[in-house]
Amino acid sequence: MHEGSALVVTDLEVLPVRVSQRTVWLMVRLHTNKGLTGLGEASLGSATQLDELDTFFRLVEGYSPFDIQQFRMRAWAKAADGGIRAQTAMSAIEQALWDLLGKALAVPVHVLMGGTLRAEVALYANINRMTLDRSPDGFARSARRVTDAGFAIIKAAPFDGFPTRSEGVATVQRATDRGIDCLLAMREAVGDEVAIRVDCHSHFDFARAVDVARRLKPAALDWYEEPIAPTDAVTTARINASIPQRMAGGELLFGVAGFAPLCRPGVVDVIMPDVMHCGGLLEGRHIAALAASEGVSVSPHNACGPVA
Repeated sequence: MHEGSALVVTDLEVLPVRVSQRTVWLMVRLHTNKGLTGLGEASLGSATQLDELDTFFRLVEGYSPFDIQQFRMRAWAKAADGGIRAQTAMSAIEQALWDLLGKALAVPVHVLMGGTLRAEVALYANINRMTLDRSPDGFARSARRVTDAGFAIIKAAPFDGFPTRSEGVATVQRATDRGIDCLLAMREAVGDEVAIRVDCHSHFDFARAVDVARRLKPAALDWYEEPIAPTDAVTTARINASIPQRMAGGELLFGVAGFAPLCRPGVVDVIMPDVMHCGGLLEGRHIAALAASEGVSVSPHNACGPVA
């Protein structure tokens, strides 16, 4: 316990917010003895609780929220070895500590991290969950809806639910063709000025990833995301060298060590650290610095709530 601090963390509050049948935003609030509270986010699918949050809260209970680096050092091995649930829980507590620190000093957290870099960032609309009609027409309607709302970049994952090889060659081919048709329909619906990105959610092998990317050349994709698992950096680099689109990935990876293979030359063009899963805000900065040193772009990922 950190002795002598005027401000210490005293309690953890978990606030699940059901957004849809598929989605729960899981907010985390740390309380202190001085009445200040700090917010983090630990959204993970439809989970309404993460037992791992209590484990990482015990590492900050009674400590000053200023001791963020000490928390990271004591929590890191538990998170790194604990899988996505532990990594998400640790990241949420880290976010909440930064929020407390900013409130205690009466400054925005970005000031503590070096100050303002830009006044605006480009956002894309992910139409995947809003598209209940998974046909080409359904994706085209969703694409038109968000571009009419003012978005100039859209993303979708029309290969979700992709069959396994055990379901037969014909079934796999139909799913491949359907996903491609959905993206081509989106391009036709929104014209040439809108950027389209596709998330393949690691459904392919090398041959299918290359074949799909080449067949999608008329869609003029802005990026081709995770056709295979991003942990397979060697095959990802082979795909990148074989296709016309730029590649992105890494939304569920943890820490600098998790992202380092993707940041090697030629593996991907864009990494996507998510502050909910990558180790929090400070680790996100470290990951971005690594990417910058290798000439890799960074697109912070968030498919969940407003805190993240």
